[in-house]
Amino acid sequence: MLGINGPEFLLLLIIGLLVIGPSRLPEYTQKLANIVKEVRRMASGAREQIKEEVGIDIDEVDWKKYDPRQYDPRRIIKEALLDDDTKPVSAGAPAAAATAVAASAAAERRPAREVERLADGEAAPFDSEAT
Repeated sequence: MLGINGPEFLLLLIIGLLVIGPSRLPEYTQKLANIVKEVRRMASGAREQIKEEVGIDIDEVDWKKYDPRQYDPRRIIKEALLDDDTKPVSAGAPAAAATAVAASAAAERRPAREVERLADGEAAPFDSEAT
């Protein structure tokens, strides 16, 4: 409560009793009680106004859905990487064998990659401006 612990609160009460005095203490206690009642009334009125305008009760709202911690990118990526579920294949998808045949046919259509080799003892090309 406002960063005040128990002993500090008691000290403030004692100082308040000394400053106010025993003759005016009941009057100020009644004023404090009225302020607390008014704040509670205002809070309940705000709750009712929200319920009327929005159409939902605050107690019925699923607050976990609005928690920003659920959108932490690190957690999302971690869950995606650790997720072992595989996506189902539709019934009209080709079988694995047909896919393998199509992949080998595509590999045959590509031209062979030529690799140039250096002669024995020949130095590799060096670009002095590269870095």
